[in-house]
Amino acid sequence: MIQEILDYNSRFVNNREYERYATSKYPDKKIAIVTCMDTRLIELLPAALGFRNGDVKIIKNAGATIVNPFDSTMRSLLIAVYELGVNEIMVIGHTGCGVQGMDAGEMLELMKERGVSEEHITLMEHCGINLREWLHGFEDTDAAVKETVDLISHHPLMPPEGISVRGFVMDSLTGALRQL
Repeated sequence: MIQEILDYNSRFVNNREYERYATSKYPDKKIAIVTCMDTRLIELLPAALGFRNGDVKIIKNAGATIVNPFDSTMRSLLIAVYELGVNEIMVIGHTGCGVQGMDAGEMLELMKERGVSEEHITLMEHCGINLREWLHGFEDTDAAVKETVDLISHHPLMPPEGISVRGFVMDSLTGALRQL
C-alpha cells in the first residue's frame, strides 16, 4: 500500500497538481481547530465548515482531547497562537468516537497480544507513567470537549485575553455542528 501512495505522490508532483494548494503557513481565518483523527472527518469537517487549504490550523488526535497541559496538542496550540496569529480555537468532538468507552485495560491486553512485554509495561509505570490513566477514553463526548475547552482556556501559558475557545460536537454522518 505504501508503494502505491509513493507512486501516486510522484505523479502528483510531476503533474504539478500541488499548485492549487499553495498558501502560507499563517491561517487566513486565524483559527485553530482541535479535532479527532477519525477517518470520517478527513474531508467531512473542512467541507461541512467551508474551509479551504490555508484557512485554518487543524490539530488532530485521538478523541479531540488534551490529556495533560504539556501534551503535543497543547504545544501546537501555543505555537499557533504565538507564532501563527491564531486568535480563535475550536474544539470539535464528534458522534460515534472510537475513544468514547475505550478501556485502557483492554488496550494493555492488546499490546501484550501484539508482543509488548510485561517488562516494558512495568518500565513505563516505574518511569511515572500511569498507563491506565494515559490510555483512558471518555464516556461522554460533550463532557470531554468541555474539559478540553476548560484546559485550554485556563492554561497558564495561554494569553489571559484575546483568545476565544469554544467547544462543538459534529455529527459524523451529516457534518452538522452543535455548539456546547
